[in-house]
Amino acid sequence: MSQEPLAKLEESNEPMARRVTLALRQAIVSMHLSPGEMLSEQDLAHRFGVSRSPVREAFIKLSQSGLVRVLPQRGTLVVKISRAAVEDARFIREAVECAVVREAALKATPAMLAGLTDSLVRQKRALRTKTTSEFLALDEEFHRLLAESAGRPAAWEMIEDVKPQMDRVRFLDMSQGPQRHRIIAQHATIVDAIKARDPAQAVKAMQDHLGEILLSLPEMAAKYPDLFEPAVADAQPALSA
Repeated sequence: MSQEPLAKLEESNEPMARRVTLALRQAIVSMHLSPGEMLSEQDLAHRFGVSRSPVREAFIKLSQSGLVRVLPQRGTLVVKISRAAVEDARFIREAVECAVVREAALKATPAMLAGLTDSLVRQKRALRTKTTSEFLALDEEFHRLLAESAGRPAAWEMIEDVKPQMDRVRFLDMSQGPQRHRIIAQHATIVDAIKARDPAQAVKAMQDHLGEILLSLPEMAAKYPDLFEPAVADAQPALSA
């Protein structure tokens, strides 16, 4: 679906398996590797210029995140988007990130507040100049900064482990221009509450922000039905009386 190129391996000191995992995850989230597509360990190793071992490790990590399913003797399948998994991820994110902004409203230093404000400025600049993947990266950076402002960087690491299914819906939704404007406005409301040292308002702003996906999820599922697992009601035939 996406016309964006497959993510390249970033230059870093991180283990090769980690770099391959991040590149494949970005390709799956951006729909460059589409739900239902079969992945070849050998082909990807050749494409990335690495041995098969880090690709194999990446498949294991991505399967734990619910993005792929390893099929013995057949290959690795990019799984379709599960609405239940998306809702579970949102539930966990809300529990963690509401606690994060509550603490951020009490603990954020002037330097951290300046960092959040700068993030908003860069998000606004990115509205017309950045791809959806790049805008999503700025969105994630904002949420990471919130965790750091609360003195809870590990909270973001936990969120990263549970949100991959949610990310694919967010990518589809962010591909629409108006949604990006809403996201920035919601981020600004969160920052305003933190600056005002108002934990209750910060929590409400975060709940409203994360609740957006409950509105976009059925819309995206209806618009791109081939990318989603069938709803339970659709997958099971009705029982006769």
